[in-house]
Amino acid sequence: MLKQGLSYLNNSATANIGNSQLSKSIGGEFITARVIDISLNSNSQIFDETGGWGGIGSIKFQQLDKTVSPNNKNQENTTFAKPINGQFKTFPLVNEVVLIFRGPSTQKTQSSNTKTYYYINTVALWNNQHVNPFPDVFFDNTSVTPSMNKSNSDLQAGSVAKTSKKTTQLSLNGNSGGTFVEKGNVHPILPYAGDNIFEGRFGNSIRLGNTSKTGGLRNNWSESGGSGEPITILKNGQPSSGSSKGFEPIVEDINTDPTSIYLTSTQKIPIQISTSTQGVGEAATVPFSNLVEVTPKSPTSYNAPQVILNSSRLLFNSTTDSILFSSQKSIVAEAREDVGVKSLGGNLTLTADKGTVSLGAKNADQPLVRGNDFASDYWVLLNAMENLLSSLKNEASIPGAASAAALLLTQLKEINVSDSSKFKFLSNKVKTI
Repeated sequence: MLKQGLSYLNNSATANIGNSQLSKSIGGEFITARVIDISLNSNSQIFDETGGWGGIGSIKFQQLDKTVSPNNKNQENTTFAKPINGQFKTFPLVNEVVLIFRGPSTQKTQSSNTKTYYYINTVALWNNQHVNPFPDVFFDNTSVTPSMNKSNSDLQAGSVAKTSKKTTQLSLNGNSGGTFVEKGNVHPILPYAGDNIFEGRFGNSIRLGNTSKTGGLRNNWSESGGSGEPITILKNGQPSSGSSKGFEPIVEDINTDPTSIYLTSTQKIPIQISTSTQGVGEAATVPFSNLVEVTPKSPTSYNAPQVILNSSRLLFNSTTDSILFSSQKSIVAEAREDVGVKSLGGNLTLTADKGTVSLGAKNADQPLVRGNDFASDYWVLLNAMENLLSSLKNEASIPGAASAAALLLTQLKEINVSDSSKFKFLSNKVKTI
């Protein structure tokens, strides 16, 4: 039987190791180690050694407490470790430091005493969400030791940028073909008391936050509501006008961040609506004020639970079923340019059970003509006029009647049809009741 798959793991003795035994196998000790290489795909030089596709995320590491000289730089004191968590992946970069411990192996650990190394998260040496390298000049992955010539004020402020004019190159990708490039302008997110923040290396983040009316760098969502009211903010990217000092934290801004999703409770979000117009009184933005009978509360003053999506473009796409919009009040669609609604293979229906369907403006008061009823009555009228004119064109006792009747009769025959449902002025597409 092949030693792979869930069936093998279930039969393995390691499947029965509990938390107490696992803690005992660790012995309460961790090893700090520098990442020498990482397997992220089949291009990696350690792909086969770490288990192929089953070893993605595995690293080759060098223990920091072992002395390495140029003569044995790639020979000794290095081995492999697997990520501790298979569901939540935060793989380190090459030359970052991780915590290593020994744990159970997929082999029969209890009988063979075989152990496997595992690593936990990257050690935040520079307390930076973007990159935390700790290079070793003796390893091939590090061609030059980066200059760390910083002023005391830079260090106290948390700067990890290199202030030396000397150009340095530090490998951060290993041999898997990665393209990570260190940038000096990727800002961390400023935390407020109680927040849980998850940050990527590229200016993307998730804040599980709250209304926090604090001093210092203020946020723009805590004007309303009491402290501690929940808010969730998903942000992708940073403002293009941001500072070049990447060590300085920033706060999310829905109007300058490239893409945002806000889940609110009692907060007011000062979003700038693309189609806003200036209202009277306090001159607050009042979008959608001329589209529906009861104008929705302005997005900038609304302070009840809501979901806000904001980006350069929004796409809603359904591959197998429908897209449904349902609202307790109004549904409003407004654009600076065209608004198009089209059905490729079905019907397009506009209806109002209790109100009216208005075209052109919400206060439109001119009713549409009911085509079939009009055509039926109009057809009767045309036929009656044809009969009358046919009689008048032969009436010689009334001066001019014959010629006028003949001319009008010719014009009527161009309009009239044999069937009232076939009048050319009836639409084949647009219907009303």
